Amino acid sequence: MNGKRNLVRSFTTPFGDVPAPAAFIAATTVWVAVLGTWAVATYGGYVADMFLPVPDAVIRRAWKLASDGTLFVHLWSSVEVVLLGFTVSAAIAVPLGLYMGTYKIVQAALEPLVNFIRYLPVTSLVPLFILWIGIGIGQRITVIFFGTFFSQLIMISDEARAVSRDLVNASYTLGTTRREAVWHVIFPAALPGIINTLRVTMGWAWTYLVVAELVAANSGLGFISLKAMRGFQVDTIFLAIFLIGLLGLITDMGFRLMRRWLCPWAA
Repeated sequence: MNGKRNLVRSFTTPFGDVPAPAAFIAATTVWVAVLGTWAVATYGGYVADMFLPVPDAVIRRAWKLASDGTLFVHLWSSVEVVLLGFTVSAAIAVPLGLYMGTYKIVQAALEPLVNFIRYLPVTSLVPLFILWIGIGIGQRITVIFFGTFFSQLIMISDEARAVSRDLVNASYTLGTTRREAVWHVIFPAALPGIINTLRVTMGWAWTYLVVAELVAANSGLGFISLKAMRGFQVDTIFLAIFLIGLLGLITDMGFRLMRRWLCPWAA
């Protein structure tokens, strides 16, 4: 009885720990509820197939595309675009954001322009990207870059700015130079927040993938989704949506593991 009471108390306590089996059961219950509602709505005839396909139609479509290798070609095309665009963005945003958060002069110089650009809708820039870059993979990578870079820059600079001044001053006392403090003190202290920022913006990268591939693409999950829309193949659209969500979930878990491995003190 006390065990059940303690379990309920942990569930209802803010920031209380939840046992791994309980967390697994809760997540499984939600998935079963969602898939069950989908099955009832489609197999029960409450929603027409042209609006919402039955689950086995999506599975059959996935099997068909996987059998001839088409699915893997489109999968790799999308993964390549997202990883390249996101990697280039993060490689520039992390050091530059760190300097923006550390040095007031860098913040004063860059923040007005960065804040202006990050509010521009990326979709409105796609015609310019096509004009300047063409319709190849470079255009799609640029869409991912612009969709994530400027927000990463602001969020990473905020993480660097939030580092305790006492920590930095203590490092000076121990002989750390001003230049060394950026990478040996401020960067490690901000690293958990930086990884969280990359994790969040990776989700944005997968979102912008559809924008990148809807225009002037000949492969990718966004491309097959647009092609399926023209032919009223709703099962293919749902397959593309499911795969993008699954890939996003995998990368999200990867960032969680990275944070736990690189920053065990912040787990």
